[in-house]
Formats: sequence, structure tokens, C-alpha cells
Amino acid sequence: VQLQASGGGLVQTGGSLTLSCVASGFALDDYAIGWFRQAPGKEREGVSCSSGSGGSTWYRQSEKGRFTISRDNAKNTVYLRMNSLKPEDTAIYYCAADLNRYGYCSALEPRYEYWGQGTQVTVSS
Repeated sequence: VQLQASGGGLVQTGGSLTLSCVASGFALDDYAIGWFRQAPGKEREGVSCSSGSGGSTWYRQSEKGRFTISRDNAKNTVYLRMNSLKPEDTAIYYCAADLNRYGYCSALEPRYEYWGQGTQVTVSS
């Protein structure tokens, strides 16, 4: 079971990025996928998540309206589209998988069994 996050980079304030999380070794539609981030000197926090079918999603309050999570289970890939980026969005972004067939996703880290390696997002002011 592996998760590979990519798509990070350096962008100016107000810019956009799309992160991708490619899963291998398991059927993605059995898993809720969460995106988390960790800024320097801060604890990791949940950003967004999607249930296995994509029918249920959650966003951190500060990201509502700016970030959009989507998934293409046929491609075993989950995306996080990030618009109107701010310097405070600068962090390493991780995707994680939770075996969850109950149609919801959790914002809580302990629920997630598998983690990708992270991709750096830097937003310049």
C-alpha cells in the first residue's frame, strides 16, 4: 500500500495549485482520503477529506470556498485544488488513507492508516 503526493511548489499569494495523491496496492474506493498539512513549528492539521465514493467531504473552516477535494477512483487518484492561496497555507501537505466503507471521512489523524511522503507548498507574499 502506497500513497504518492505531488503537485506542490512555489506560488505567489492569490495563486493556485492542484495536489495529487496517487494510491497503489489497494482499491481507492474502499478508502476515505484525507489531506493534512504541517507548517514549520506547528502541529499537523487536517485540511480536507473525501469519503470512498466522494459523496461526503469535509473542509477546514478556513479553507472552505478556496480548496476543493475530488477523486477519480478509476485512476486511483485524489486531488486537492487550492485557489486564492495565502502565505499561511505554506506547509508540507500529506495525503492519507483510511479503510472506511461507511460513507464518511474523518478529520482526525489517528483514523488514517497509510500516509504519503508529503509535498511542499510555499506561498510567497
